[in-house]
Amino acid sequence: MTQDFSTDVLICGAGAAGLTLAIDLARRGVSFRLIEKMDAPFQGSRGKGIQPRTQEVFEDMGILDRVVAAGGLYPPSREYHPDGSHVDSPVMTHTPPTPAEPYGIPLMVPQFLTEGVLRERLAELGHRPAFGCELVAFEQNESGVTARLASAAGEETLRVRFLVGADGGRSFVRHALDIGFPGKTLGVRAVVADVVLSGLEREAWHRFNEGSMDAQMSLCPLAGTQLFQLQAPIPLEGDIDLSAQGLSAMVAARTGRNDIRIHSVSWASAFQMNARLADRYRAGNVLLVGDAAHVHPPTGGQGLNTSVQDACNLGWKLAAVAAGAPKTLLDSYEEERRPVAAEVLGLSTKLLVDAKRGDMRRGREVHQLDLGYPGSSLAMEQPERAGSRLCAGDRAPDAPVRGAAGQPTRLFQLFKGAHWTLLGWETDRRGIAPRSGLHIHTFGDGGELHDDGGHFREAYEPMPGDWVLVRPDGYVGAIVASARIEALEAYLQTVGLGLPH
Repeated sequence: MTQDFSTDVLICGAGAAGLTLAIDLARRGVSFRLIEKMDAPFQGSRGKGIQPRTQEVFEDMGILDRVVAAGGLYPPSREYHPDGSHVDSPVMTHTPPTPAEPYGIPLMVPQFLTEGVLRERLAELGHRPAFGCELVAFEQNESGVTARLASAAGEETLRVRFLVGADGGRSFVRHALDIGFPGKTLGVRAVVADVVLSGLEREAWHRFNEGSMDAQMSLCPLAGTQLFQLQAPIPLEGDIDLSAQGLSAMVAARTGRNDIRIHSVSWASAFQMNARLADRYRAGNVLLVGDAAHVHPPTGGQGLNTSVQDACNLGWKLAAVAAGAPKTLLDSYEEERRPVAAEVLGLSTKLLVDAKRGDMRRGREVHQLDLGYPGSSLAMEQPERAGSRLCAGDRAPDAPVRGAAGQPTRLFQLFKGAHWTLLGWETDRRGIAPRSGLHIHTFGDGGELHDDGGHFREAYEPMPGDWVLVRPDGYVGAIVASARIEALEAYLQTVGLGLPH
């Protein structure tokens, strides 16, 4: 209950991270306000890659088909040579789907289209962002946060349990908390612009002067639009003409062609590339997500995806604490997500070095399917599973299974939603008492699921009597033998799934 609070959570920033968090809280029945200081939604393509792990998150949120329909696949890279010839090559490794990993190919969806789908889903859940509303001050004590907002309607003060800063790399929330943001400027300045142009086919990602930081340029057709995204490194100092005329002159100078004409510019930015990571993700009742906590170079398409998954990790924990779980549960957010951001920063920086040499190939390393939390305080094995491919803290694999009534289904369908999922392998479901927020399914004699194809056994490697607890964000929380069932009960208490009083 909100009680003396205006709302449970105030989310500052309605980009991908803020929208994802708002959707997650809405489907859990947690009250919140989502504010954005800009007067209208962001209209640029900045983050255009949707990685396979984020596709799984979007499936869980019920929007994957819409996101796929809004965008498309990455086109092949077409590298032009000085003599006018060119060669085409794939940018992304196309990995066939498997029972455990149903999505193996990154999608291209311009950021403004992705965020549009997220806003549509949020509206279906009864909520909308408040644009033109800015957080101008806040203070906190042990019980909550007092925030001051400013909009065209005037100023407003509200009391909330938690404040989440999803307000980007220049985060007001992070600055107000005086949280360090160490890292480095990477010595690369670039222009990125969404343009309408003529003179190029839309079947390829056109690249000129690869490997030359003075003359390099790419023009990529943006799936789901009539736009191209222009990308080019520029000098570290000096003004850049971002008008259609100015960018047309840059294109002509770098391509040596006068048949490519830019007719209009819908969005453009000149920016310095940085790699930075916040010293902390949490200060009391205030937390950071997305670019407010980490900024990456755009190489590898990691930023938006990491931000979405920050929000996915935090949402269920905020909901649990708001419902009475121990507040210490929030400590696991930074514990789990900050090391992931550090790893992603390293990958993005490495890929930037590769891009400077003209190497744009991307493989499994960008898919984010192998990221997990095996060292987390929320990862429990009783007994330890030495030598197993799947450990507590890992991403929970998908698998096709069959219900006792004969109909096929998938584990991801069973996981979908705001609940925890407990899978028992040759167990007695009466060993765990039912409770709110936990869905229990069992395989074996008397169980309602059948592993006819052996895909569950292959992915999870269960022993008879094992219980596998899958978190709401799709990671394995615990793997416990029936003989250690008391350890599972204690775990459920720590995450707010104790028996009703």
